[in-house]
Amino acid sequence: MRKWAPLTAVCLGAFMLLVDVTIVTVALPDIAADTHTGFADLQWVMDVYALALAALLLGAGSLADRVGRRRVYTAGLVVFALASLACGLATGPATLIGFRAVQGIGGAAMFATTMALLSATYQGRDRAVAFGVWGAVNGAAAAAGPVLGGLLTEHAGWRWIFFVNVPLSALAVLVTQRFVRESKAGRAGRFDPPGLVTFTLGAAALTYGLIRVAEDGWTGTLPLLCFGVALAAFAAFIRVEATSAHPMVDLTLFRSPVFSGIMAASLLLSGAAFSYLLYVSLWLQSARGLGPVSAGLVLLPLSLAAFAVSAAAGRFLHGRSPRPVIGTGLLLIGVGAALQALLLDPGDGGLALLPGLVLTGLGVGAATPLLASVAMGAVPPTRAGMAGGALNTARQLGNALGIAVLGVVFHSGLEHGLGPAGDLAGPLASGQGAALTAARPALATAIDQGFVTGLRDTFLASAVLGLLGALVAFLTLRTPRTPLPTQRTGEGGPAQSQPQVDGGTPGGNSSPAGV
Repeated sequence: MRKWAPLTAVCLGAFMLLVDVTIVTVALPDIAADTHTGFADLQWVMDVYALALAALLLGAGSLADRVGRRRVYTAGLVVFALASLACGLATGPATLIGFRAVQGIGGAAMFATTMALLSATYQGRDRAVAFGVWGAVNGAAAAAGPVLGGLLTEHAGWRWIFFVNVPLSALAVLVTQRFVRESKAGRAGRFDPPGLVTFTLGAAALTYGLIRVAEDGWTGTLPLLCFGVALAAFAAFIRVEATSAHPMVDLTLFRSPVFSGIMAASLLLSGAAFSYLLYVSLWLQSARGLGPVSAGLVLLPLSLAAFAVSAAAGRFLHGRSPRPVIGTGLLLIGVGAALQALLLDPGDGGLALLPGLVLTGLGVGAATPLLASVAMGAVPPTRAGMAGGALNTARQLGNALGIAVLGVVFHSGLEHGLGPAGDLAGPLASGQGAALTAARPALATAIDQGFVTGLRDTFLASAVLGLLGALVAFLTLRTPRTPLPTQRTGEGGPAQSQPQVDGGTPGGNSSPAGV
């Protein structure tokens, strides 16, 4: 029992932070009704958590290498727990969004240290067992998020999707302090505050600008201001990283077509496969009248299919060239989204999405196990940790940007599909469909048509992202056969290569995207 206590502590933290990527999805209509949250704020509740993870992963890993991984992991647990408590107590969207960002900061500290802690604690066969369990927990978290969120929301209230993290975090802190030994990197890189600040500012400004486009239009003052800030911040980030002796990301890595291609493919995979689930949840609960549990069950096939395929990947994909495997996986994701657009008609329920969700899950399960090994195989061994961290950043950023971009498409399609009732697009996108239908039954048909039109457009946009990712993979991943890592994960969580524990950010730490 003492032997596996560190694994328990790490898996508890990993499960919580990964569940919180998707657990909010089915609770959004209840959150909107209780806190009077608009469409833009609903998107931001989802996006700010993913953005915090994306922006801080590399910095948190470098900090942990210097000051101690157990210390950073424990601090992350404490911050995550306190922020979860504050989210559950929030009475308005501004407070909820602010503490979701703090929750993401804690999650990034946990996320960046989990694999390095396991690698420092276990050796040989025990290490393989530990990573296998860790991967299974990742997959279980991806599958459990929407269903667990539905159960808590429907039977205890949406606030409990956050409150439940507090006792679990306290348990993880106790086990970590008692059983996990401290570890540091022998050659820890320096912390890069200028790179961290400029990247975070650029990613946040770009995402918020895209979110505002749905309500203000592409030429609105606020979106244009955000895009200007994002452009300036990213330009500063490139300059800072290019001139820094200890950059957060070595920009010379992008000279490799394989590395650049795998980063782009990872970003597009997250955006294409997971970002539209928010809008499906709104449709299921606002237009079709499903409860949070039923809505979560509708989304479950994607996660289950991805988990099943990735679990079998080690046997069937070992030694295969990554280009056709990753490219075909992204192709399946694109076709799965297009199939959902093709099969969905007014009056249909969640069953119409089942074939497309399963096909998308198959693509996720096929593509993700090789992402980390290809990324780290495309760089020198001393940069493997940085490559793994950059991969995770790309995937979290892809999810955040995907939610924002698809939100513009969904809102526009919803407004168009409503016809003369287009002024109701804002309230409907904010989860008020059930209340509007109850108050004005004559609008039921128009509301259903509006949601279906918006979702069709959203699915088609997702299909384009998936097909573009497939094209990138087929054109850039011209690599020798890459052995598949031994660890396995589920939806959105690729199997991982052995992390670098002697310096740099722990590599290959991966999550579902949403994950």
